[in-house]
Amino acid sequence: MTSKESNIKQLIQDYLLDEGLLRGKIPDPKLDFGFQFIFPPGKDPLGRPVGRNMVVFRPKNKGLIIVSLGVQISEPHVKALISMEDNKKLNYFMDLRKSFLLKDVFYRIDIKNHRYEIMDQIFLNKDDIISKNSFFKTVRKIFNCAAYSNIILTEYCIGKIKPEDFLKSKEFTSNSDFSLYS
Repeated sequence: MTSKESNIKQLIQDYLLDEGLLRGKIPDPKLDFGFQFIFPPGKDPLGRPVGRNMVVFRPKNKGLIIVSLGVQISEPHVKALISMEDNKKLNYFMDLRKSFLLKDVFYRIDIKNHRYEIMDQIFLNKDDIISKNSFFKTVRKIFNCAAYSNIILTEYCIGKIKPEDFLKSKEFTSNSDFSLYS
């Protein structure tokens, strides 16, 4: 690892540690570095994390980092989507695509397995530096896209799912562990 690669790795790690978000490293030979983190910080009244599992990584020999959040749609929501008439499940995923395009983020959608990943790239300057503000703007952008996708899902599932099922779902307990990079 070069000095520049080490510097950006340390910088991102410091940003995550400063905010109390870092959860672990991602060991992968295809990456210069990778970190798992939770955003935003904090807990709900039941003591569960309010944030979502996210990752940031730098592919080997690339002048960029990628921030990513994976979503696995919960079983109650999947059942609700499947039970809908007139191909509403496909409409939901089309609405997701439109929202991601409007938010100018990259995405991967796996309709068959009811999951998707939202990503954004941050290109580093010539010194391989990124400001903390720029980094967290990207993190918030990805998080907000996931939050908006949950709103869309809720709108599609109204009347097809019980309120108590919403409270038990992964979208609300922040335990989603899907990532195409793990």
